[in-house]
Amino acid sequence: MKFASSIHSSSNPASMCQYIYPKRAVALVVIVVVILWFCIFHKRSISRTSETGSSDPSVQVGKTAGVELTLRDARHFQIEELSSATKGFSGKSLIGQGKFGEVYKGLLHDGMLVAIKRRSAVPSQEFIDEVRYLSSIQHRNIVTLLGYCQENDQQILVSEYIPNGSVSIHLYGGGHVTQEKLEFKHRLSIALGAAKGLAHLHSLSPRLIHKDFKTANVLVDENFIAKVADAGLRNFLGRFEVAGPSSQVAADEIFLAPEVREFRRFSEKSDAYSFGIFLLELVSGREAMDLLSSDLNVNIVEWVENYQDSGNISAIIDQRLGNSFTTEGMEEFMQLTIRCVDPSSERRPTMSYVVMELDRILEKEMNLTTIMGEGTPVVTLGSQLFRATK
Repeated sequence: MKFASSIHSSSNPASMCQYIYPKRAVALVVIVVVILWFCIFHKRSISRTSETGSSDPSVQVGKTAGVELTLRDARHFQIEELSSATKGFSGKSLIGQGKFGEVYKGLLHDGMLVAIKRRSAVPSQEFIDEVRYLSSIQHRNIVTLLGYCQENDQQILVSEYIPNGSVSIHLYGGGHVTQEKLEFKHRLSIALGAAKGLAHLHSLSPRLIHKDFKTANVLVDENFIAKVADAGLRNFLGRFEVAGPSSQVAADEIFLAPEVREFRRFSEKSDAYSFGIFLLELVSGREAMDLLSSDLNVNIVEWVENYQDSGNISAIIDQRLGNSFTTEGMEEFMQLTIRCVDPSSERRPTMSYVVMELDRILEKEMNLTTIMGEGTPVVTLGSQLFRATK
């Protein structure tokens, strides 16, 4: 009877539910946890932030959907191959020194010329993850990161080699370039290419802030097409880590927006400010530190407007430009520069807007200079140029 009773009670529907439902609940919880874990892992591997583990607002996804990156495996170079490519990292192959470390020109076994950046650092998975992310960025106006090497307590980045070097060399660094390449429309073309590179970084999901945009990081290839270099390089460095002589650090600081210098607050708008300083160097042919008398706190908007009001704006413009530009084109260029360096980040334009403006100015400039003919004086320098409109 006890046996029959127990059978009877266990076949009761209510009893069965009490027995089955907890198991189903546990199974459901396990399934949910697995799904959540997969989604989080998948999201981190496909659309990770540009600064691992960072809460920096500069790397958060914007309100509008950006370009999703598909991560690919960056090439893992062997130290022997890179040593061979640079003749043992010899001084003859050394072409510069940057924030990341020494920069070498190398020739790989397959005949490809590359730029190799090397520094002493302990190996880390975070370094590899960052390289994978950055090497996935492919754009005509961005220098491509090809791969990496981590051996012998060294971290090495390998990127495409850009033959004509940085724009800074051609503007004020003693680079030898024809006068034609320095004409206003060519400078506009370089500015447009660099703007497209930055705008692409900002369009990614999550968006990538350059954080170290400057004239020296705008390179030009054999066709003088601009390519933005060192995108995301600050992500490899410590929060306040810098390298190089103090004079170079000071020169770089002037490209940083006021909110970056004071609060280290990077954003798309801080990149726009840096781009504005680049435009100023592009039109003046001089280093901003020299142009602004090394004053990091100067209000550049007021500084330019003072030149306008005094009728002495020609003092800013590179005399090598000669008569290769129109008054209207130069005025619009300067107004765009002023907007980019506005002390208020909210009033600065987005890089997508800057691209549209530069494209419009360049097209108009090309049409007007073609109609009027090269060498035709189409601009009045001095007191009649850029009368401020209040």
